[in-house]
Amino acid sequence: MHLTSPEALKRLKSQLVRQRKENKSVITVCAGTGCVACGCAAVSAAFREALKENHLEEKVEIKTTGCHGFCERGPLVVMRPEGIFYQRVKPADAKQIVEKTIKQGKVIEKLLYRDPQTKQLLTYEKDIPFYNKQERLIFGMNGHMDPTSIQDYITLGGYQALGRVLVSVHPDEVIEEVKKSGLRGRGGGGFSTGRKWASCRQAEGEPKYIICNADEGDPGAFMDRSLLEGNPHAVVEGMIIGAYAIGSHDGYVYVRNEYPLAVKNLNIALAAAREYGLLGADILGSGFSFDITVSRGGGAFVCGESTALMASLEGKIGEPRAKYIHTVECGLWEKPSTLNNVETWANVPTIIEKGADWYRKIGTENSKGTKVFALTGKVNNTGLVEVPMGIPLREIIFDIGGGILDGRAFKAVQTGGPSGGCLPESALNLPVDFDTLTEAGSMMGSGGLIVMDDRTCMVDVAKYFIHFLLEESCGKCVPCREGLRQLHEMLEEISRGEGGVGTLDGIERLCSVMEQGSLCALGRSAPNPVMSTLRYFRDEYLAHLEAHRCPAGVCKALINYSVIEENCTGCVVCKRACPAEAITGEKNQVHKINSEICTRCGICLAVCKFDAILVE
Repeated sequence: MHLTSPEALKRLKSQLVRQRKENKSVITVCAGTGCVACGCAAVSAAFREALKENHLEEKVEIKTTGCHGFCERGPLVVMRPEGIFYQRVKPADAKQIVEKTIKQGKVIEKLLYRDPQTKQLLTYEKDIPFYNKQERLIFGMNGHMDPTSIQDYITLGGYQALGRVLVSVHPDEVIEEVKKSGLRGRGGGGFSTGRKWASCRQAEGEPKYIICNADEGDPGAFMDRSLLEGNPHAVVEGMIIGAYAIGSHDGYVYVRNEYPLAVKNLNIALAAAREYGLLGADILGSGFSFDITVSRGGGAFVCGESTALMASLEGKIGEPRAKYIHTVECGLWEKPSTLNNVETWANVPTIIEKGADWYRKIGTENSKGTKVFALTGKVNNTGLVEVPMGIPLREIIFDIGGGILDGRAFKAVQTGGPSGGCLPESALNLPVDFDTLTEAGSMMGSGGLIVMDDRTCMVDVAKYFIHFLLEESCGKCVPCREGLRQLHEMLEEISRGEGGVGTLDGIERLCSVMEQGSLCALGRSAPNPVMSTLRYFRDEYLAHLEAHRCPAGVCKALINYSVIEENCTGCVVCKRACPAEAITGEKNQVHKINSEICTRCGICLAVCKFDAILVE
């Protein structure tokens, strides 16, 4: 089908909506990467077999969708239109769901979600705190559409914003609407999207390029991946609107090669958009032409930086360049280029469709709209959450996230990826927006949120992120290349209890040099995990240096394991688990740990059910 006008697109949508209303019930099975890893393909196959056995293929549809967000509970199944939510579904459960829920209207309690705080079983998706406290502008379609079906996207209103823009909105008006919305880049920089577009449109030189940054390299982050997997058309539509606004006819999606499902679904979406006349030459008969090429990155973290990404697109080594020349004027192949990340592009159709005034009502004065976060770490409900800007960290972690695992105490949350900062309990009431997080010593970044409990050593956390950045630095500039190496060595010394208080002064001076002298944002923001942990957890650094003790019991050189005699039951579980054979003792007798043999691996602490292992 090739659509030759926006009117033809509207007619198709109306036809598809009528068909859907007349259609059957739908069993939606999450097929994001997390649920794929948990066996959702076998679940879908079991549903098809169960429907066939019960002669219900014509009445009930199986729809595999993108990520629903609640990755901790996968595979996820939602019965629509009722919204019955089943979690951790196995292939063997499919037959029972069909026979009891589909045929008899009964829910299966063992598959329902139990709120960890209230202990209440919840039947409907809308009642689950993980979902009902979110505002899913970008991810809302994920649970309702097959990402490989352009018709599903059109049915839900997709490409309508594009159709309206092409026939009735001047490019300058599009840019002004995006400016007015207050949309800021979601890739970490937080720069005004509308201003960036305006600069590129006004820049001299042809051709102009549109680029989507899908090179998501932050540890624990998977927002862009899930958007491309679950709703690639929203990103494609946003890019086409952006191209129309700045006068571009060539676009690129730079995506990580480690995202095979995202690449697959994106390519399917691009092929379908071309077939329907929504991409390529003479889009919707408007005379405007634009196409998109997919380029796979090699997994270099530094290629998330705009100029390094463009160098990689050109087939060069992914190294950044100095910022005195802006990419909107001299970017890809030295031509004006507009680069935004996946989430930013996905916001554009919603802004155009509902208007800047509507969008501005969401968020704070200087941070508009919603933000998608990857909530991971020591929290009960891990997954993707989309919340309005300005929501307190406490609400994300304790209301949506369900609190800390195993009832442990909260210690810190790291925001903004490896170059972000670690914030303590006193910061939990801070609103999550670009400016507040920066003032607190952290950053919004692309949207990673890693929660830590009281067993986390902040020196070790800083060392982990500095090690990551050390390995990912391109090495082009001295402050970043040598600064990261020295920082890592100094943190290694502290974790061994070596050095003195003067070491911290040296770290702070080194961080200042890196912030001021590094070529790109990787080096300039790299000190954040160190400086934020020093700011909020300095006493922990001092404990390592002065008392030669790791309060969290993590740094091996500073801890010893022993058995608390009154708690030990002699169950021999720790003895059997110890890889160094450092634990002695007979069954039903108190055990002992030989500290000379012990490797401080922590396995005994992990397996003991009686709190009989002391770390000091």
